[in-house]
Amino acid sequence: MSGSVNKVILIGNLGRDPEVRRMNSGEAVVSFSLATTESWRDKMSGERRDRTEWHNIVIFNENLGKIAEQYCKKGSKVYLEGQLQTREFQDRDGNQRRTTEVVLQRFRGELTLLDSRGGRGDFGGDSMSEGGNASFGRSSPMDRGYDRSSDRNDNKMPDNRSGGSGRMADIIDDDIPF
Repeated sequence: MSGSVNKVILIGNLGRDPEVRRMNSGEAVVSFSLATTESWRDKMSGERRDRTEWHNIVIFNENLGKIAEQYCKKGSKVYLEGQLQTREFQDRDGNQRRTTEVVLQRFRGELTLLDSRGGRGDFGGDSMSEGGNASFGRSSPMDRGYDRSSDRNDNKMPDNRSGGSGRMADIIDDDIPF
């Protein structure tokens, strides 16, 4: 196999509020810890068992960092995609240390907030990915089930879910080259 893949997908809860630092270039770096918990029932005792893994998350993507800073708090549930990176550094005592982090790069990575809007004020379903393309919730008229009754002009979108005669082909532009 000549290629390789370095991709991490996690769903978990923030262990602390996101921390924002600035590099010498002025770019923001957002970091936080994420807990993922695996649960199972012990076959011998019948007791419920849990194992929690902690992941260090670092976001170099400006738009994803803003979302994390504004909407994520300790305990928030998030979905994220990034890459594993190990780096070496010296601690305050001069000892050489290594740490492995899940990194969301400048033009790669995804962060989706999974908490409900009715929860702690977090905005569930909000998402940004691949360099900051936002898709806050369901943004397509087709996904929202366009409500004809609220349309005050004659430009009505067909609603396929209500048994209307509209077809997806009527909506999609014919400029697709294939």
